[in-house]
Amino acid sequence: MASCQVPIDATGGVDLEASVSRALADVSAFIDPLLDRAIVATESSASRLVAALRHALLGPGKRLRPALVLWAAEACGGGWDDAAQAAVAVEMIHAYSLVHDDLPAMDDDDLRRGRPTCHRAFDEATAILCGDALQALAFETLAAGLPAPVAARGCLVLARAAGPDALVGGQSDDLALERGWMADLAGADTATQVAWMERVHRRKTGALFAAALELGGLAADADADELGHLDRYGRAFGLAFQIADDVLDAEGDEAALGKRVGKDADRGKLTYPTVMGSAAARARARALAEEAVAALEPLHAAAGPLGRLARWIVTRNR
Repeated sequence: MASCQVPIDATGGVDLEASVSRALADVSAFIDPLLDRAIVATESSASRLVAALRHALLGPGKRLRPALVLWAAEACGGGWDDAAQAAVAVEMIHAYSLVHDDLPAMDDDDLRRGRPTCHRAFDEATAILCGDALQALAFETLAAGLPAPVAARGCLVLARAAGPDALVGGQSDDLALERGWMADLAGADTATQVAWMERVHRRKTGALFAAALELGGLAADADADELGHLDRYGRAFGLAFQIADDVLDAEGDEAALGKRVGKDADRGKLTYPTVMGSAAARARARALAEEAVAALEPLHAAAGPLGRLARWIVTRNR
């Protein structure tokens, strides 16, 4: 397959912001009604739990993970309808992870997406059950929403991304320094600390991004080469996203972000700005974004939305 440069709007500036904002708005318009229909009360439902599920899943957000599913499918010759239920399932896993991360025993946050966190809006027990239910519902949605062979492989992909060697394991390690479980790391050299952060965030954040891309590819019947391009994109994109997120946590506006800022440094967590400095962190994020764009070249113009997203993610202010 001949390679060509993926068409990307001018780096930074109004054009890129406007293009990505419109594209994400289109994703939201497509996926939000599906999310709404996914949480339906039945005679067996607990009304308080259903309310918590809707609070957690339907809150305002960028819908980045569903976008990755849909745009990966598109990049591999598929359509959004083919990947719709995979996109819903990924967003459910993401929502569950936020509900549990926000709990008092974890990050103890009281603001998420501009609204009270689930345990603040309801109570801690309901929030735990909400996260449990979202995780189970994600796999039910994936299993029921894709052809059987694709669903089986997709459930494996999503389970690994959400499991002890990925999302959950990354969260455990992310708590380690804050809780004093790895005291030696605080005095380690910069290279050691950066390697540690990358190990954490490639699992806690990056694994679900990578799974979203793979699920989109699987829904479009992508071949091994196409899945490989998506994987390389996802690895670079996920880390670029996390570095940019750390910079926003250090310097961003709470009202624009819809969540509390400055909390990571206050708790003694390692972040890219505190370890590398803000300028070096931004430079690293930009380099990773370009690495992500380069990975898409063999997929041609159909991967344009993914390329623009990678460049936007490191310049955003929300």
